[in-house]
Amino acid sequence: MTTHVLILHGWQNRRPEAHWQHRLADRLTALGHPVTYPQLPDPDDPDLETWLSELTGHLAGLRADAERVVVAHSASAVLWLHAVARGLVPDGAVDRVLLVAPPAASVLLRHPEIAAFAPPALDFTLPAPTRLVAGDDDPYCPEGARALYGDPLGIPTDVLPGAAHLDLDAGYGDWPAVLNWCLDPATRITPNR
Repeated sequence: MTTHVLILHGWQNRRPEAHWQHRLADRLTALGHPVTYPQLPDPDDPDLETWLSELTGHLAGLRADAERVVVAHSASAVLWLHAVARGLVPDGAVDRVLLVAPPAASVLLRHPEIAAFAPPALDFTLPAPTRLVAGDDDPYCPEGARALYGDPLGIPTDVLPGAAHLDLDAGYGDWPAVLNWCLDPATRITPNR
């Protein structure tokens, strides 16, 4: 089956070629899967409403004849939660979601550029099977992603030792486990080493 993957980047990310998201897009495309990997507007000073509009537009463009998968990193992981909380993700819009390294409100609120991204109340039902993966030492989520997001949302969580924010600074250029998960949801997300 064909898988159409929507990849959403985080704050200050201009989609560098060495980043695991860019490499994921390249590998999926090489395997014949459609990929949507947009450069979201103003990544250094993002506007939540603009990014929500971009997200809903890209969701509408996912192929109905394919499995539809969302992979969201960092600020886009909380962007996804805002979209769900506001009812912007219709039931059946996607088949599964991977949230990677969502930042904590305690960190987001310290940065005026992304303070509006502080997560909404997690009192909603996710519209598709969702998995969370985060580092056990993520400086953008010092309280721990499992405690802040995984447990309240009741979603499976893979906590990776020493993986920090799962970005280039943490050594996440190649990350084959995410490619494998995109192709098979039973795959456990493991470190890139």
